Amino acid sequence: MTSPVLLEIRDLRKGFPGVQALAGANFNVQRGEIHALMGENGAGKSTLIKVLTGVHSRDAGEVRFDGQSIEPRAPVQAEALGISTVFQEVNLIPHLSVAENITLGRQPRRFGFIDWRRVRESAQAAIARLGLSLDINRELCSYSVATQQMIAIARAINLDAKLLILDEPTSSLDEKEVDELFVVMNRLRSQGLGIVFVSHFLEQVYRICDRITVLRGGQTVGEYVTADLPRIDLIAKMLGKEPADIESMEAATAAAHHQDAITLEKGEHNPPVLQVNQYSRQGSIQPFDLSIRKGEVVGLAGLLGSGRTEIARLLFGLDSPSSGSLSVDGVHHSRWTPRRAIEAGIAFCPEDRKVDGVIAELSVRENIVLAMQANRSVVRTLPMKKQLALAQHYIDALQIKTPSTETAVGTLSGGNQQKVLLARWLVMSPKLIILDEPTRGIDVGAKAEIESLVASLRSEGMAVIFISSELDEVVRTCQRVTVLRDQQVVGELTGDDVQENRIMEMIASSHE
Repeated sequence: MTSPVLLEIRDLRKGFPGVQALAGANFNVQRGEIHALMGENGAGKSTLIKVLTGVHSRDAGEVRFDGQSIEPRAPVQAEALGISTVFQEVNLIPHLSVAENITLGRQPRRFGFIDWRRVRESAQAAIARLGLSLDINRELCSYSVATQQMIAIARAINLDAKLLILDEPTSSLDEKEVDELFVVMNRLRSQGLGIVFVSHFLEQVYRICDRITVLRGGQTVGEYVTADLPRIDLIAKMLGKEPADIESMEAATAAAHHQDAITLEKGEHNPPVLQVNQYSRQGSIQPFDLSIRKGEVVGLAGLLGSGRTEIARLLFGLDSPSSGSLSVDGVHHSRWTPRRAIEAGIAFCPEDRKVDGVIAELSVRENIVLAMQANRSVVRTLPMKKQLALAQHYIDALQIKTPSTETAVGTLSGGNQQKVLLARWLVMSPKLIILDEPTRGIDVGAKAEIESLVASLRSEGMAVIFISSELDEVVRTCQRVTVLRDQQVVGELTGDDVQENRIMEMIASSHE
């Protein structure tokens, strides 16, 4: 029996200068269901949510919620209607208590003063609704990120929410924490809440969601019962391709990987571009050896906290080692810094592109030429004609979707921001590029493009260190994989041995 419809969005349209973000999107959510909203970056997911929650006004179309036509003009109006959103980053105040965060901005009052007894009662009721047992008087920052995410959900439903939007809620959680979140989501579903789940993790979508809506190019491709939609079909719909195209692409990847294995087995190597011996940093990573050669992609695989990013930071000189040696093209370097790394031909795309990567307020052009300009110093400004030519070259080469070279990077989708960051370093023609989670938070289509780009860089002779939490990406992309656990390297896999099950076995067997 079909549950009553809670949310109906019909022919929603929203445009921005140079971009039609929504061009006739349809979406509906039933009471008591978890509904996935999926699509490539730039498909219109974020814009749809922002229109629904009053951040943006719509140009055309209709939104009906709980049987009534609505048009919220601000998030507070959407909340008053019963629509609440929890974003990827927890936007709460760390040094306030759990109770204060849950009721912040809407504290019950008595005689003009905050009624602290009712504040605590309200917060406790919200926590209990999730089935959690927390000390609501403790500071928020004393809890883990995963627990803070739960508290953010408690705050979101504290105003008798009927629809809960979870935007990439699992991106910072480990497997156990994801399990705990799903228990809470199932509990809320059983209470009749409608839940919109925005995620790029296919496994999680198929595990928790009842139905899936796919957007592409600002339009709705279709709405599907999760159990009836094969994964290959979902990927094809998101990419605008036929399933056979995806399967052939995977077959080609497998064939190329096999050829890589044969090449490695034959020992067709050249001298290492970068080599470290017994490199370490106290409290971050235990002594390890690592080498990488021209035209090779080496993966770093391990669980969260295993030491992958710590190795990347050491190799680029962001952190200083406690022991060991490092050489580039056979030349030993003792005082290793980011400036020396760049001068030696090493580039680094960090995990958090928004904080440590692109500068959102600057244009695509300015972001792309940033590293080259910094290397020239302020007295040798790169001519504007050269800047524009370089920016346009990489916009075309990497297929960066942007209205112009002067568009602010912050207005682009996550996948396109990642490409701009890659372009910044490719301008420098590096010998080695370190990619730390280059596909995190971007859609399956952009992921495929990034993986294809890595393959083309390798074919041109560039060395690549590839870090990803998704083992299938590591297996598809890398010819050699260094496996980490608990801040130490526990082994290496090469060629045909680079398989997901072998990586997991190596992580598990290293536990003593």
